[in-house]
Amino acid sequence: MAAAAAGPGPGSGTGDSPEGPEAEAPERRRKAHGMLKIYYGLSEGESAGRPAGSDPLDPTDLNGAHFDPEVYLDKLRRECPLAQLMDSETDMVRQIRALDSDMQTLVYENYNKFISATDTIRKMKNDFRKMEDEMDRLATNMAVITDFSARISATLQDRHERITKLAGVHALLRKLQFLFELPSCLTKCVELGAYGQAVRYQGRARAVLQQYQHLPSFRAIQDDCQVITARLAQQLRQRFREGGSGAPEQAECVELLLALGEPAEELCDEFLANARGRLEAELQSLEAELGPSPPAPDVLEFTDHGGSGFVGGLCQVASAYQELFAAQGAAGAEKLTAFAQELGGRYFALVERRLAQEQGSGDNSLLVRALDRFHRRLRAPGALLAAAGLAEAATEIVERVARERLGHHLQGLRAAFLGCLTDVRQALAAPRLAGKEGPGLAELLANVASSILSHIKASLAAVHLFTAKEVSFSNKPYFRGEFCSQGVREGLIVGFIRSMCQTAQSFCDSPGEKGGATPPALLLLLSRLCLDYETATISYILTLTDEQFLVQDQSPVTPVSTLCAEARETARRLLTHYVKVQGLVISQMLRKSVETRDWLSTLEPRNVRAVMKRVVEDTTAIDVQVGLLYEEGVRKAQSSDSSKRTFSVYSSSRQQGRYAPSYTPSAPMDTNLLSNIQKLFSERIDVFSPVEFNKVSVLTGIIKISLKTLLECVRLRTFGRFGLQQVQVDCHFLQLYLWRFVADEELVHLLLDEVVASAALRCPDPVPMEPSVVEVICERG
Repeated sequence: MAAAAAGPGPGSGTGDSPEGPEAEAPERRRKAHGMLKIYYGLSEGESAGRPAGSDPLDPTDLNGAHFDPEVYLDKLRRECPLAQLMDSETDMVRQIRALDSDMQTLVYENYNKFISATDTIRKMKNDFRKMEDEMDRLATNMAVITDFSARISATLQDRHERITKLAGVHALLRKLQFLFELPSCLTKCVELGAYGQAVRYQGRARAVLQQYQHLPSFRAIQDDCQVITARLAQQLRQRFREGGSGAPEQAECVELLLALGEPAEELCDEFLANARGRLEAELQSLEAELGPSPPAPDVLEFTDHGGSGFVGGLCQVASAYQELFAAQGAAGAEKLTAFAQELGGRYFALVERRLAQEQGSGDNSLLVRALDRFHRRLRAPGALLAAAGLAEAATEIVERVARERLGHHLQGLRAAFLGCLTDVRQALAAPRLAGKEGPGLAELLANVASSILSHIKASLAAVHLFTAKEVSFSNKPYFRGEFCSQGVREGLIVGFIRSMCQTAQSFCDSPGEKGGATPPALLLLLSRLCLDYETATISYILTLTDEQFLVQDQSPVTPVSTLCAEARETARRLLTHYVKVQGLVISQMLRKSVETRDWLSTLEPRNVRAVMKRVVEDTTAIDVQVGLLYEEGVRKAQSSDSSKRTFSVYSSSRQQGRYAPSYTPSAPMDTNLLSNIQKLFSERIDVFSPVEFNKVSVLTGIIKISLKTLLECVRLRTFGRFGLQQVQVDCHFLQLYLWRFVADEELVHLLLDEVVASAALRCPDPVPMEPSVVEVICERG
């Protein structure tokens, strides 16, 4: 580039050339130079590596546009030594060679482009020559055509004006011919049934006949047309009133009558009256399907019939009415709205009657499909007749059905729970009747829990169909919020859990009512079931419900902790009632054994009474029964001689003093005082203390009730010497076996001590049996 810039330098740098074309040559070269830099993508600073701070007007700048070789050489000779001049020459030669090499490379690289451009230019020259010849011929032809056209126009000018006049006369004659032939055309159209064509003919001629009715000929034509039009209108009205055709034909009749100028309000009333007849026929057909004689179709077929028949007809009527009587304004819209509300209400009543027949079915899939089609069908009339509120009424029906289905499933869950209880009763009673070993309580509990849980899951799956995405009404606010929270969660799940707890608590009624006939094992099983619900099942069921039904409602719901507390309270009440019932059974045996025996004249005891053995057997059976469902529980540390402690108590100095010969009926006050003082320092026993959820607590409660009953019965009797000794033997036998069932063996010791002491206080001759004899009798028994 430096060499290229240096070539023209001397010619422009002499300074003696005049202003003119020679002065503009450097400017043209700079422009060409700039265009080349743009083509090759070089910036001003990159064009030849010029320093950023150099002066573009410097004549000694090799890369500048104003480079002057003479000035540059003078500067080098003045400023540089010989060695530097030689180096500058060598460097310049190297740069010139590099530039020559670059230029040759540029020429070689663009040689094919240059050749192709040359060929293209040559072809363009040839093509332009051909185009010029063709344009010349075209111009010649256009001139000839223009000349011919001018001569033709001049020749036909007079004829064109006459033709235009004749064409106008011809058109007028055709119109007059149409008017004169109009009566016959109208008569022929009426005879052929082409009512639409006849109305169009009348419409085309009406304005002209009205305008020229003062002329006698036009007046006659108008009179004839009016007679024919009146007959046409009469036939259209007759066809319209017969109503044999469908809604489109009826609408066509009304449209033609309106075009003939018939009163719109009268036609409006007649149109709705005819539509009412057709729609009422559809309603009667639906009502006939609900009758008792023919077998009613399934609910899906019923809704399809109603949707295609009544709802489709109502849509056609509404659409045609709005199109035909749009000019009637608000009055016409009110008529249509009242019409739709009346017939729509009757249709909804029939649908609700049919849906009510499905309330006993357990399958929701067919019902939900029917409701979906029912709701979809009413979208169109709901949009056409927004003021009638048909879509809202349909949504309310769907919501009512959903609420009723929730109630149905709640009743189904309650019935399933009662059925499980009945099965448990039968399973508990069957082995006793057949003398066989029945299923254990743990197995029965597992069966009841799994059965109830499976019924709950089935009910959730059934009602979940109402919120499926493909169902048209699932996006309604009720099904997105209240149905999920208040309907399913609160009404169905929480309602069933509370109903289950209430049913279980109903078995805790006082004896003689419902609770008196309840098997104790059932009370124990229900108690454990409620406890399991409190610990895990309630939380699992509510979590499952919340996951399936994404609640978008902010209304308050029952917390899990509240339900768990209710279930735990129910379990506690059931277990407490179980303790009372079992304690009552054993107490009845003890009471009868005390009340039916003559304790004053009884013989010397030789063995333990059979009722005491039965008490121990029943207590052992209860221990096994409770152990099947509840854990062992915590006991206090037992003494090493628990089985002999009763004997030592009865043979202690305190008891010996109480039973000493010095005790006579003449000094009862001293003995009573001693007994009362002893009670002050003994621990008070709460017979009906709260029962904990373990086996030890349950058995402790039963034994406390039984021994307390024995104590109270003993207090009501008078004992002889041998009667006292028999009580002593019985109490020792009970001590041998009952201490292992209670949480604190001291409780058994104290109660049995009270029994023997109470019997001694009521004995005229309180002589106790030797402890060794008591022990021998009990071991033998």
